[in-house]
Amino acid sequence: MATSDATTPEPGAPLDRREKRKVLAGTMVGTTIEWYDFFIYAQAAGLVLAPLFLEPLSASSPGVAQVLSFATIGISFLFRPLGAIVAGHLGDRFGRKRILVATLVMMGVATFVIGLLPTYAQIGMAAPILLILMRIIQGFSAGGEWGGAALMSVEHAPVHKRGYFGAYPQIGVPCGMILATFVVWVITAIIGTDAFLEWGWRIPFLLSVVLIVVGHLIRKTVEESPVFKHMQARRAKSSAPLGRLFRENTREVVLSALIFVSNNAAGYLVIAFLATYASRPVEDMGLGMERGPVLLATTLASFGWLISTLYGGWICDRIGRVRTFQIGYVLLAAWAVPMWFLVDTGDVLLYFVGVFVFTLTFGLSYGPQSALYAEMFPAEVRYSGVSIGYALGAILGGAFAAMIAELLLNSFGASWTIGVYIVGLSVISFAAVSLVKVQEGLDLHADETDPAAAG
Repeated sequence: MATSDATTPEPGAPLDRREKRKVLAGTMVGTTIEWYDFFIYAQAAGLVLAPLFLEPLSASSPGVAQVLSFATIGISFLFRPLGAIVAGHLGDRFGRKRILVATLVMMGVATFVIGLLPTYAQIGMAAPILLILMRIIQGFSAGGEWGGAALMSVEHAPVHKRGYFGAYPQIGVPCGMILATFVVWVITAIIGTDAFLEWGWRIPFLLSVVLIVVGHLIRKTVEESPVFKHMQARRAKSSAPLGRLFRENTREVVLSALIFVSNNAAGYLVIAFLATYASRPVEDMGLGMERGPVLLATTLASFGWLISTLYGGWICDRIGRVRTFQIGYVLLAAWAVPMWFLVDTGDVLLYFVGVFVFTLTFGLSYGPQSALYAEMFPAEVRYSGVSIGYALGAILGGAFAAMIAELLLNSFGASWTIGVYIVGLSVISFAAVSLVKVQEGLDLHADETDPAAAG
């Protein structure tokens, strides 16, 4: 018979208040810090990296340079599946403790190093090469982060609260977005736009060294809880070769990827494109708005993403995961085009309203994601399945969303065409989630045929 730690609660058993706080806070705060690091790069790619790291091209063809700068955001996404595979394997073998800390430290170090990199004017082509290398490390780290945090929350939630518990690692993403944009806004307001473009852009990256320490301390507390120790044991029991995942659950991997594409693409428009488009000069196909107010408006608008994500996790426990996703994608498609007419007024208040409503539509297709994905895969392949599906969806969705938006703007000269692109992705994601076989209330634990469970 398999033995278990007597101090560790059974999966799905009610958590006491202290353990609940540890799990929810640990998944949210750790993910927030991880995604702050990831998003601070996306902010910089839209605002400063093209002239600094692609200087000759930026001088001759600023539009092309900006497209390539946005493309560097996408490069990191290509390495997310590799990060998901490696983290899943090592997490099953050595436990989640080391892996979750390692991904946090790896992301933070890469972000810190970006803040120290010399520019093209100083070292030539070595500058963009080093930048891309650090971006690859960021992508690898991000690929190993989400699956672990999502499952830690969902697999220990009461059955009737899986969506709500699973929303906590999800809100780490809008919280990271809010933190990243807020930091850029504060620094710009204090030192001015010119100084920010010259040297101040490095400060948000260098602040990662502080966040690494904070995140490590928080995750260390969570890892010492009985709930987290049990998750390490569960991961060891549910380990399975990738071959089994793709032999038996290819459909679920493909569907989980397609379900995510529209939400992720829309999110990256807010993260990386909208503030850049609004604040750059009119002659560069921007709106010429003042950068400080635009960054503040984007920060405040992102609270809509946070609020609706928590609501999406809560409501999906009542009306169902699939239905919540479907409603979310209908709302996203309905607002994807009208938003641009408010943004294009050049009025910062209308810009805020347009983006705020846009982010409100995200939560219904983001809050339920952890719970839906966990219920789509059997325990034996769940860690790898949710991580790889999420990573592939991010490649198809957000990886090159800002670059595609820039290309559409350059090709058609009309921002609303970007909204049409999001509508098309929403149709794909709506269709994919509609094909999911609903398994709400499914027992997430290993079945009795598992050798580890059977003893």
